[in-house]
Amino acid sequence: MIVQRTELVDYRRFRFSRLNTPEFEHLRYLLFWPVYGLMFLTVERLWIRDGYTPVHCALDDAIPFCEYFLIPYLFWFVFLVGVILYTLLCDTEAFKRMMRFIIVSYSAAILIYILFPNCQELRPAAFERDNIFTRFIARFYQFDTNTNVCPSIHVIGSVAAMLAAWDSKHFGSAGWRAAFGVTAFLISVSTVFIKQHSVLDLLAAVPVCVLAYFFAYGRKGTRGKGETRWKRKQSGI
Repeated sequence: MIVQRTELVDYRRFRFSRLNTPEFEHLRYLLFWPVYGLMFLTVERLWIRDGYTPVHCALDDAIPFCEYFLIPYLFWFVFLVGVILYTLLCDTEAFKRMMRFIIVSYSAAILIYILFPNCQELRPAAFERDNIFTRFIARFYQFDTNTNVCPSIHVIGSVAAMLAAWDSKHFGSAGWRAAFGVTAFLISVSTVFIKQHSVLDLLAAVPVCVLAYFFAYGRKGTRGKGETRWKRKQSGI
């Protein structure tokens, strides 16, 4: 069995003057996060629209509320951030492709929110059970608005993490791929069981992910030449 060696980036060598070098140029992708945060804050909190279109289908009414799906729903944050950090440290080419996917898909979602202000009206007025999960969800409902839900960022982020893990040379086995796939699936369906999203929000995320996949992974083999040259230089080849 061949074990691939993990190539850690030595960030102790980082200086802002080296941000444009092949060794550290991937860090520029992190600049997207404050930009996205500002865009999302604007459409979610600062730019209140006169009217929002409710997103709903018959299947939403057939899906019962289940507070236990809060667990995979919250695991989304660990899943997404964990894969970002792992690829940032151990596989910068996979990190760059993941960030391209996120930049395209998240930006497309924000554009849709602007052009098509939408909301969901699926949250239960009262919970049948009183437990730690329902109490947390009740507080979460107060914090998180029910607007700008279609397409689902939760689904898009889950797909981004799954594809990046599959793309990484360290998680190429069938077992790992299945584990990341199941995780992304559970996170995605959790959104409809805790009534954060309509089924239509999940379906709307699919074409957005397909578009982002084309830009991030469509020509995978042509990317990473700068980093390859830098690695060869470091090896004296």
